[in-house]
Amino acid sequence: MPVMQMAGIVVGLPDMPQLNKPLIEFDTLNQHLHAYGTPFVVAEGESILPADKQANQYTIIILQGCASLTRKHNDVLLGFAQAPCVIGLAAGVMPNQTDYQIATEMQCSGYYLPAAQTLELLEKHHLWREAFHWMTWQHRVLEMRDNQLVGSNSYNQIRASLLTMAKWDEALRLRVGVMNYIQRRTRISRSVIAEVLAALRQGEYIRMHKGKLLSINRLPLDY
Repeated sequence: MPVMQMAGIVVGLPDMPQLNKPLIEFDTLNQHLHAYGTPFVVAEGESILPADKQANQYTIIILQGCASLTRKHNDVLLGFAQAPCVIGLAAGVMPNQTDYQIATEMQCSGYYLPAAQTLELLEKHHLWREAFHWMTWQHRVLEMRDNQLVGSNSYNQIRASLLTMAKWDEALRLRVGVMNYIQRRTRISRSVIAEVLAALRQGEYIRMHKGKLLSINRLPLDY
């Protein structure tokens, strides 16, 4: 169905809730963890951790750049971690059998340390309040992702993914292909995604160039 005939109310970006990253708490955590970390500078498209290290056993602090977090066993993209960011802050609390791939979307720098050591430092420096704030923010981000994707039809998943992309920094948006991002995030077939994107472009609801998202004017609630 052409987008011009889509049903429902047409809305813009304000229907996407904003989640403010707890930057003050991040700074405090970083001050106490960085002296114990192994520094890294990783080029675009590479894994942050060496091949002999599993992501579920380490805490990773990204100070510059952006990385993608992908579940290894089914290659589902969970999201992007834009600096400043902590990944795996609570990884040492209990064993996690699910392994993840953390790869750079642009050059990244930061450091990593064993998750068990992170817990020791949280205890030593009384950082549980800061850790709680950071983990709560991460929980809300994942909760928002579930609300967007779980139990939603294909169009609503595509719509939510576009709105997510619209909130990124321009530098990241111009690096990440819309089709690839939505397919990795939702596992919707590329043909369905292509059909919806073509209809949205035809209706001038979105602007794209060379597969990258330039802007969103507004998006219908229903297709």
